[in-house]
Amino acid sequence: MPEKKAEVPPNESVTYSSGTHDGPPDLRILHYNDVYHVDPSSSEPVGGVARFMSLIKHYREDDKFQGQPDLVTLFSGDAFNPSLESSVTKGDHMVPLLNKIGTDAAALGNHDLDFGVRQFKHLASKCKFPWLIANVLDPALGDEVPIGNCKKTHIITSSNGVKIGLIGLGEREWLATINSLPPDLVYKSASQTAKELVPKLRAEGAEIVIAITHMREPNDNKLAEQTDGIIDIILGGHDHYYNHSVIKGTHVLRSGTDFKQLSYVEARRRPDDSGRWDFDIIRRDVTSAIPAHKPTVELVEKLTASLKATLQKPIGYTAAPLDARFRTVRLRESNIANWVCDIMRHYYNGDCSIMASGTVRGDQVYAPGPLLMKDIMNCFPFEDPVVVIKVRGKAILGALENGLSQYPALEGRFPQVSNITFKFDGGRPTGSRIVSTTINGEPIDLEKKYVLVTRGYMARGKDGYDDLLIESEGGEAEEIVSEENGILISMMLRQYFMSLRVMGQWKYWGNNIGQHWDRVASKVNATHTHPSAGPKSPSATTAATADADADAASGWDNWTPQKIRERKTRGVPVDESDNEDYADVDVGAAEPTYAGEIEKIDREIQIMRRVFAKWARVAKVESQVGEELDDGEFEVDWTRAIAPRVEGRIICVGGEHK
Repeated sequence: MPEKKAEVPPNESVTYSSGTHDGPPDLRILHYNDVYHVDPSSSEPVGGVARFMSLIKHYREDDKFQGQPDLVTLFSGDAFNPSLESSVTKGDHMVPLLNKIGTDAAALGNHDLDFGVRQFKHLASKCKFPWLIANVLDPALGDEVPIGNCKKTHIITSSNGVKIGLIGLGEREWLATINSLPPDLVYKSASQTAKELVPKLRAEGAEIVIAITHMREPNDNKLAEQTDGIIDIILGGHDHYYNHSVIKGTHVLRSGTDFKQLSYVEARRRPDDSGRWDFDIIRRDVTSAIPAHKPTVELVEKLTASLKATLQKPIGYTAAPLDARFRTVRLRESNIANWVCDIMRHYYNGDCSIMASGTVRGDQVYAPGPLLMKDIMNCFPFEDPVVVIKVRGKAILGALENGLSQYPALEGRFPQVSNITFKFDGGRPTGSRIVSTTINGEPIDLEKKYVLVTRGYMARGKDGYDDLLIESEGGEAEEIVSEENGILISMMLRQYFMSLRVMGQWKYWGNNIGQHWDRVASKVNATHTHPSAGPKSPSATTAATADADADAASGWDNWTPQKIRERKTRGVPVDESDNEDYADVDVGAAEPTYAGEIEKIDREIQIMRRVFAKWARVAKVESQVGEELDDGEFEVDWTRAIAPRVEGRIICVGGEHK
């Protein structure tokens, strides 16, 4: 049975009109960039790949476009990360969607490399279109070969015979944000690269030249300014907003983000034989008025069904609210950061630990109650392992000064620590803000070598942490546990929670790892576990009681903190296992009841949180983190509850952020 076309409302918004509309266009182009979340959001434009696909099919197949050139679809990078889904699939779930959209070519984005170049090459090999970047080269692959074996340029011949020359370009700045890059990369100026390669595209017959870029708007504008009109249009990404300008005859366009916007472009040759082109640009917002494309809905459900069940799985329980808000972790000591830094330090038995606060991505308070797999993956999504290095005290002091250098800006380099205390004055000049520092309760010895546990990202000098740069990267830090042998923070936390459960449940839990985690957990628990939060005798609510509770609960009665904890705790499956791998789950299997219930609870809590946050802003009410649960307020029989605390590790004595 033929697929029924979705009726797409005609709510086009004209971004730019050339004023020339005689006859059909010579080219029809669709542009999008920076897509992460496949599901729609709760606010307009809602986005979502299924509604996005309805718009794609409208511009590709609607009767009004019959007899016109086929649509050419171009993407400006960032699809494989970050998102909850990619934290488990490593971007694999996006490949079928990019292919279904009908993408003809893509620029390489920085987040497309988050899982390493090897994983990008694996994903790119399954894409039905080329990935382009001309100005980031990897000498290990050969002379003038782009990173990840991408192409520098590409020529597409449209359905009506027009040759379209494409060049992919990136900016130097985002190279510094990527965790794992090959050594000795060569970055070349985007403008100089364009001046070198665009004439070659013209010589190969390109009638129009399009730069697909992944650069901030000022860099795209600079590219247009310095290339004097040799590029007809720059289709940019990296920024998450919609904008258009014309600079020296070159159009510069970026098309929003996250399947929430796209650009439909009609291009017509100018009749003056100048070889120039006129563009008419239409912006489309992907609103809830656009119907979802049902086959895409089914594809998304198939791609994420097992993933959702895995992510909704409760893996731990907290008796204290975990403050992961950016305005906390990037300005002051945080209980969740203390807890993670302590686990990192005790896992490797280091002297101390430093973690850049940008590691903590949750930007919310995790309320007391069950913690889900998705909470861990969402809050700690990065793929660089924890490493161990040996550095002098003066390097640790320099690292702390770097972390405070941008204070009070909400910068991810702000340091969170374990077995370190420091006082700082945010009003003093950058580089001399530390007032006093101790390690293991003793004043820091600038010449002594300490065993420091940190992120691989920081040991490569990222975010300005040059003092922690390892010897192989040109620094002075001695590498004890390298990235190759390190463990991800998310995996470390999952194993920590596993250590708090009943050991007999875990069939792959050997004696050695059991002894190791018994030591780690006992040391961490000395500070971060509720004194009466050990596993209780089995006392789960019976089915009859649960049914009675459900019948009695109505309206807000079902949304008290205690009720929410009870509902999520009841969601823990009776028959647990340690199978948490995405690849091992049957994609076609039905979603467990507990996963659907917990997903519903979390979705509604997110809506409540947004509504309350807006009300608080309007009413000028400052929200506060709640209190730790008292003994008797919780009853959990499947794990030991954590209760991370703030201990005065970081003290601001001047210039405090208000």
